[in-house]
Amino acid sequence: MTTKAQPLLATCDICDLHLKQPLEGLRVLPPVFLDLGGLGSFAGPVSTVQCHEDNSLVKAAVESPGEGRVLVVDGGASLRRALVGGNLAAAAVRNGWAGLVVDGCVRDAAELRAAAIGIRALALMPLPTVKRNHGQRDVTVLVQGVPVQPGDWLYADADGMVLTRGPVL
Repeated sequence: MTTKAQPLLATCDICDLHLKQPLEGLRVLPPVFLDLGGLGSFAGPVSTVQCHEDNSLVKAAVESPGEGRVLVVDGGASLRRALVGGNLAAAAVRNGWAGLVVDGCVRDAAELRAAAIGIRALALMPLPTVKRNHGQRDVTVLVQGVPVQPGDWLYADADGMVLTRGPVL
């Protein structure tokens, strides 16, 4: 499968590089995420949303210009509601987002797989969220215990996901 936004380096190469010359702020997300999007590899600067079972801010984010960024959603690892579905994935593609990483659930598996975007999430859940306009945008979040800041760079491929303070050249 061809990627739209090819990572500058593979995640394994980034980790190997770190062993030789430490990269500022290198973090590795735990291997608990499913690869559910149409692109298996993606990379870009991070934008964040923190929410719990309410995807109002996720919807607002993907409907804004993505400019090659990766939206990292701290859904509190909830397995009770889907924070992203086919419509939001399509909006993210239309608006130029490189990827979506959801510490929570997503739905519409066939539509997500058909979307030309990288999508990682903990699980699939058919139940949608309730809209209350709760949450925060572009704040530091914790994803599976790993701090993620707006402006970090996220690299994702078949081997996993890594974060750095800036692009790895």
